[in-house]
Amino acid sequence: MALQDLLRDLDLLVRSSYSLIVLETLEEDRAADLLRELADRVGLPLFTWSVTRGIRRGRAAREPEAAASAPARGDPAAAGWSVSRREIPFDVFRRRDPEPAEERTPYETTHPLQALHHVEMAPAGAIYHFRGLGEHLKDVTIAAKLHDAVEALAGRKGAIVVTGSGVDLPEALRPHGATVSLPLPKPAEYRGVMREVITELSKQRGIAIELEQRDVTRLLNALRGMGLAEARKVITRAILDDGVLSPDDIPRVLRAKAEAVARDGLLEFVPVAEGEAKVAGLAGLKDWLSKRSAALADPKRAEELGLRFPRGILLLGVPGCGKSLSAKMVAAEWGLPLLRLDPAALYDKYIGESEKNFRRALETASRLQPAVLWIDEIEKALQGGGDSDGGTSTRVLGTFLSWMQDRTAELFVVATANDVARLPPELLRKGRFDELFFVDLPGPAEREEILRLHLARRKQKPEAFDLPALSAAADGFSGAEIEQAIVSALYAALAEGGTLSTELLRAEIGRTHPLSRTRAEDVARLRAWAADRTVSAG
Repeated sequence: MALQDLLRDLDLLVRSSYSLIVLETLEEDRAADLLRELADRVGLPLFTWSVTRGIRRGRAAREPEAAASAPARGDPAAAGWSVSRREIPFDVFRRRDPEPAEERTPYETTHPLQALHHVEMAPAGAIYHFRGLGEHLKDVTIAAKLHDAVEALAGRKGAIVVTGSGVDLPEALRPHGATVSLPLPKPAEYRGVMREVITELSKQRGIAIELEQRDVTRLLNALRGMGLAEARKVITRAILDDGVLSPDDIPRVLRAKAEAVARDGLLEFVPVAEGEAKVAGLAGLKDWLSKRSAALADPKRAEELGLRFPRGILLLGVPGCGKSLSAKMVAAEWGLPLLRLDPAALYDKYIGESEKNFRRALETASRLQPAVLWIDEIEKALQGGGDSDGGTSTRVLGTFLSWMQDRTAELFVVATANDVARLPPELLRKGRFDELFFVDLPGPAEREEILRLHLARRKQKPEAFDLPALSAAADGFSGAEIEQAIVSALYAALAEGGTLSTELLRAEIGRTHPLSRTRAEDVARLRAWAADRTVSAG
């Protein structure tokens, strides 16, 4: 939703006598600007409340001096106020002294009860912006007083707008209120902030901008999900650090996002080091991803062709064959942050509130778009538990499916699953994901590539080993099992005081019993199910 669309919706709510509005946002300053526009649009005075400053008169968007207030009780004229008519259907009260309106607090209203009493007793309507009131609504007295103020305001026109994140209205207030969300800034707004910072700093010192168009796009994508004030600080710090704005500053922006994720506690920001996300084989998956990377590099052209941001993929397959590593590969190839959601951990930590926290995690991920959202072993959270878990898994599944269907956030979901039998059929319906891929055990060529990658990562020279022979010996091994065989062989070489050799590695492979043999029936069943239901990732 664009800001102008939201402004139009807020206008309609106020004119429809919704006297309580919750505006979900983490950007209080942007919300304040929007509410100034709203007050000007509906022709009502604006007041702002905070717990430290109480109620203050706010300035209108296009009439800086046209601020208004009203006494809590008694005759307005007796309190030094005069009544004037404007071309609006409501009375507006104006103070007769020249003191700046935003610097004056005529009444002691720092406590929520005092502020809400003021709203309840004021003789005229207004827009009241309450910042941070949501956390006080657990107090039943304050919640009841808000109810009184809302009912009183309904007869005078106007609205109380509560801004913040995760505002939970008490049950008695929900019929009186409406909840809307402040949309995230658009790329053009971030671009404007970046230009302003560059212009301001250029006047103070010599700076260099070393960004190509592709780098600018990546930087703007990295900024998305931040508030404009936070984006300004990050860009300013990046430039002041060395006097240069370059592609090297993009990781700094991503680290700022990581800190935001860590504060929430429901998602894990997964850093992807260079070279860490190399995946052997999976040519089919890589080709599919490559064809869609152009849409991210040139979003404007993709939009002209009617192409939307890719929704995501579901990776099914044998454990240890690179499904989780594929999520890192996507993030690295597309230059997007990687967010990991472990649904099973939500169940353990938030008993009885799993679906609520699952929804909050998805909302947090949406604020950090564009990004890759990795949901590992999704069957642990979305299996059809029926009534055995009190219906929690059913509600979590409904939350996830609704989000997948309705979301507009640029999040590419990479969901992995090992046990297809535990996946609810609703999740596998066409349209939930862009594609379902089956990740099978690696073939001879892929096993050689896996050996080469893991030997090189451990400072071994792959050309010193008989890779075809080792690949043949590891027939039926997953990538994870091959890696573990190399690790075990290195421990053996260290204990013997020697070096790793083909013979030592072949011996370690011979002592390993791969999953394809110990659970051959399960692997065969999985392959049979995937044969005509999925696309091969290899």
